[in-house]
Amino acid sequence: MATEVIVRIGRTENNYAACVEGLDGFVCTADTFEELKKEVSEGIDFHLEGLREDGDPVPEVFESQYSLVYKWEVESLMDYYKGIFTKAALERITGINQTQLGHYAAGRSKPRKQQIVKIEKALHQLGEELCTISF
Repeated sequence: MATEVIVRIGRTENNYAACVEGLDGFVCTADTFEELKKEVSEGIDFHLEGLREDGDPVPEVFESQYSLVYKWEVESLMDYYKGIFTKAALERITGINQTQLGHYAAGRSKPRKQQIVKIEKALHQLGEELCTISF
C-alpha cells in the first residue's frame, strides 16, 4: 500500500505554490493548479535525484511507493474556485457568513480549525450529492 505524502497548496500574488511535508527544501510554483501538480511530481523526482547524487539522506517515505495528497489553504481553494462558487453559494452550504468567507478568501483572517472542518465537510457533501446525479 502506498504511503500518503502531503502536498500543501498555497497561493502567492501571481501563482499557486506547493511544499511537500517531509521533503525539506522543496517548493515549487506554477500559474495553474494543473501545472502545479505536474511540477510537484517532476520536482520531487528531481529533488530526490539531487539528494542521492549529493549523498544526502532521502526521507524513508520516498524509498517506497507513495501517493500525493493535496491539502489546500482555505484562501487558496477559494481563489481557485472563485469563478464557480460565489460567497453566497458557499454561505448556503457551509453556514458561514459571506463577509467572513470574504475575509478568508482575501487572507485578512485565517479560519479556525472548526471553520475549516465545516467548509471541508460542506464541499465533500456537495461533491457526494453531485456524484449521484444522472440523466
